[in-house]
Amino acid sequence: MEITEMKEWERISAHSHIRGLGLDENYRAIRKADGMVGQVEAREAAGIVVRMIKEGKFAGNAVLIAGPPGSGKTALAIGIAKELGEDVPFVHIAGSEIYSSEVKKTEFLTQTLRKAIGVRIHEMRNIYEGKVESLSMDYMQHPYNPYQKIPASATITLKTKKEKKKLRMDQSFAMQLLQQGIEEGDIIQIDADSGRVVKIGISKDAVKEKSYDLSSARILDIPDGNVLKEKEFVYTLTLNDLDVMQSRSGMDIASLIFGFSERKEISDEVRKRVDEQVKRLVEDGRAELIPGVLFIDECSMLDIETYAFLNKAMEQELSPIIIFATNRGITTVRGTDIKSPFGMPLDLLDRLLVITTKKYSGEDMRDIILTRARKEGMKIAEDALNRLVEIGQKASLRYAIQLLAPAWELAGKSEIKKGHVDRVYNLFSDVKRSVEYLRKMEEEMIYD
Repeated sequence: MEITEMKEWERISAHSHIRGLGLDENYRAIRKADGMVGQVEAREAAGIVVRMIKEGKFAGNAVLIAGPPGSGKTALAIGIAKELGEDVPFVHIAGSEIYSSEVKKTEFLTQTLRKAIGVRIHEMRNIYEGKVESLSMDYMQHPYNPYQKIPASATITLKTKKEKKKLRMDQSFAMQLLQQGIEEGDIIQIDADSGRVVKIGISKDAVKEKSYDLSSARILDIPDGNVLKEKEFVYTLTLNDLDVMQSRSGMDIASLIFGFSERKEISDEVRKRVDEQVKRLVEDGRAELIPGVLFIDECSMLDIETYAFLNKAMEQELSPIIIFATNRGITTVRGTDIKSPFGMPLDLLDRLLVITTKKYSGEDMRDIILTRARKEGMKIAEDALNRLVEIGQKASLRYAIQLLAPAWELAGKSEIKKGHVDRVYNLFSDVKRSVEYLRKMEEEMIYD
């Protein structure tokens, strides 16, 4: 009998290897560290921004990352967020996303800004926790269907290493037990205040007695202490999460996590109430504010109204760190006839710290391509790697990286050789060769 492990998700994102900015203790960039390669000056500049943010000296400012396509602008923004902390919210949008028929631009931007501000909440709750020693259900006739029975109540015995406790539960608890498939041997938590039941795993001794699918089961020891205990829960929500909860009566954190009908517009009164509640929680020491990062890529797509809104938002007390990115030079500010650097109004540019990125050198390209190949589990020969670097310098780094996957397929997922790279290079055109093709076929192509 053969047993194979199945991986739930094998898709590798473009920046999943980024773990930080790759700086030493003196905030000097190490050429290759934390998934970052090259762009030494840009990373050191980003490191200074991180220090300013941590010291609370960045209020009212924002960052613009400007550089050619494929020069690591998004990687730099992700690196800044990683340096700030693990649960720091990172919201990535493209400039074109604000144009929607469902909500106003200002509403979309307000929701996006508040998604980038986290609230780490500490809460003490009375919890019944233990291994299910025994479980019995009492059933009743369904009020609308005489052929169907539904749970009326349940009796459950929970056990810890210290004691046992027998609990009599009403219909709402019984329904939750049934819906989650809770049975003897499971370790569960029952929130005495909210009435929620959560299955957190299976006890080790139950695994020995029964046959479980160990790939999906979480194996745990039987809890210590009393069955009923006061336990601290720490969870991080965003201001927008709290806005949505407040705008829907009877909604709780569980509803937020497990699904709800999204509301398109949230009133200013709701947001004011949320801000007041968060302020009280922070003053009482029960919560901490976590300013996150709002990364707006292709910011040249934004119009003059949006820039004015963001200019004001930067001055507010509750504001995330806003990072713009663009690959444009001098271009028209959308919504005006004015030409400006990066397509941004000059009054906003005056408030930005501008970090510039440059085209990667051949050595940097080599390391980036090799890192990408290893991340995706690909083997690549030295001559194939040299050929991809040559293509990257001639066309672009993005194009060279895009050739990895088809070359890997041609290689039969064994090892990429130079011949495989040459073949996919001939099959898939880069931008420059595509333009040349259009010029040659100009008479035969259809134009408006």
